[in-house]
Amino acid sequence: MKSRLILIILFFAAYSCGPVQEPKTIYIVRHAEKILVGDDPDLSVAGTVRSKKLAQILEGKDIQHIYSTNTIRTRATVQPLADKLGISIELYDVKNHDELVKNLRVKKGDAVVVGHSNSIQDVVNYFVGSDEKYPELKDIEYDYIFVVDLFKDGSSKVNRAVYKDF
Repeated sequence: MKSRLILIILFFAAYSCGPVQEPKTIYIVRHAEKILVGDDPDLSVAGTVRSKKLAQILEGKDIQHIYSTNTIRTRATVQPLADKLGISIELYDVKNHDELVKNLRVKKGDAVVVGHSNSIQDVVNYFVGSDEKYPELKDIEYDYIFVVDLFKDGSSKVNRAVYKDF
């Protein structure tokens, strides 16, 4: 009886030490088109249109968290979605993807992450496993949406889509 109890305790201990990840979908995008002047520019007219399109695409999803770097263009890209859903934008440090990914894995609910052409692939590549890694986006690439599905067993799947696919 005592050995059976020890086995049960060991089973639950091993199970609880496994991958801790809430099943969910994460949408990762680059900020929309920006004005080409200034250190922290706002969105251009095309970027404003794209930000509204992103809100239309994602408003029917079960988005619980919206993450953005602390720049005008990234916040403006997800502001229409945040307004529609009544969700505050959570800022993340572009130099600390480990913390962002940790939050994405454990928090409940689907999420949106907006970043920059030279950083979003870093976030996406946390989830590709042994598959081919995604390269840095080119300056003219604004239309990709990376859809990351996280599964309870710790695994994940990444699909790269474009706005018109939705």
